[in-house]
Amino acid sequence: MANPTHTPGKPNQGMHDAGKSMHDAGKGMMDKARDMASDVADKAKDIAGNIGDKARDMASAAGDRCESMVGKAGSGMESLGHAVRDHLPGSVGDRAAAGLESAGRYLQEEGISGMADDVTDMIRRNPIPAVLVGIGLGYLIARAVRR
Repeated sequence: MANPTHTPGKPNQGMHDAGKSMHDAGKGMMDKARDMASDVADKAKDIAGNIGDKARDMASAAGDRCESMVGKAGSGMESLGHAVRDHLPGSVGDRAAAGLESAGRYLQEEGISGMADDVTDMIRRNPIPAVLVGIGLGYLIARAVRR
């Protein structure tokens, strides 16, 4: 039986047009979805960037506060050294005062970053003792946590 809507050798123009318009509509929807996804990704990047900036600012402020606190601790140690020297006469008092004053000056001058650099250099110069100290500290912390 012959198809009355389809003539042999000649495509059905109505079906072709409907298929093309469906294809165009689908493509348009895909483009809109792609654009929306791109917009959402851009907004997420902006939000993440803002959060990162705020976190960096907060970390910087915390670092500044820590450096300030370490400087104050160094000043306090140096003052304590002077007080020990004044109230504890003799060579023991002088040695204790000199140690406190020296440690106080070190904290004031170097701060946390200087101490971290010094510890890093010490570990590089003495890797095996540093590993052994790390193992010992880990053992002590584990025992303290178990209790």
